[in-house]
Amino acid sequence: MSRKRRGVPIHGWLVVDKPLGVSSAAVVGTAKRLLNAEKVGHGGTLDPLASGVLPLAFGEATKTVSLVMDGRKTYRFTVRWGIARTTDDAEGEITATADHRPDRAAINAALPGFLGTLLQQPPAYSALKVDGQRAYDLARAGEVVELAARPVEIFSLKLVDLPDADHATLEMDCGKGTYVRALARDLALALGTVGHVSMLRRTAVGPFHERDAISLDSTEDSGHSPPLSDRLLSILTVLDDIPALALSAALAQRLRQGQTCSLALSDWGVLANCTPNAVIVAISDSLPIALCHREGAVLRPIRVFNLQRERPDVDYR
Repeated sequence: MSRKRRGVPIHGWLVVDKPLGVSSAAVVGTAKRLLNAEKVGHGGTLDPLASGVLPLAFGEATKTVSLVMDGRKTYRFTVRWGIARTTDDAEGEITATADHRPDRAAINAALPGFLGTLLQQPPAYSALKVDGQRAYDLARAGEVVELAARPVEIFSLKLVDLPDADHATLEMDCGKGTYVRALARDLALALGTVGHVSMLRRTAVGPFHERDAISLDSTEDSGHSPPLSDRLLSILTVLDDIPALALSAALAQRLRQGQTCSLALSDWGVLANCTPNAVIVAISDSLPIALCHREGAVLRPIRVFNLQRERPDVDYR
């Protein structure tokens, strides 16, 4: 006896503006309820004390979540100088204070030292695992947590505003795994003081920007706003930067069945010189069929999308 399906199959991305004080999991639950969706995931957790862009993946789009999480992210954040906290944000207990307050010239002079690839020690209160347990669980239990420094990449870091002597607002464009709280902590130390993040907002994740984000609260009154399903973006939105290869219906069917395809040199087109193991999206009839690797003359599927136009109950976006 087959299990009864809960929710309807919907496929695509929804860009949500997560408010303060709400967990990412709660936003996922609200979106799932509003759309009666069968399957929902998100492209990168935001802490309850952070707001901003939280991309939600529905249905087959969940198979592309890793591509979004591996992409670049942009944050706008405020550092509160002179107070260090256990969590490196406003939630934790005060651990140290300092009287020194850096001025604009000192801050601007220090920022270039945090560009490029550098080693960053994650905050003790983070979701990283230590011997199978979350670091924040260990830290909350009173254990001393020291996480090994990891390489991160920061593409840009600029001072946006100095509202007063105690605060500085900055904007950072960074790669996967970069902790804003750790950056604020280390920047303060480099400037001869201590500090923590007092405000954090994510303004972009991969191809998704805050200008595209919607508030789920605004969708509750359907009489004054378009249906939420109308705001779904195509699965292809996150595949725009990935080389695409158009295939015949017969080859597409092989990929759907998890089988490899051997292609003649002429079939590869502009992808004839792509690097080994480069990720390629195979497309047929304008539908994404699979994420693949090229191995010589062979196209091997690594993630197959279960999308069929003949199924009228599915929204493909």
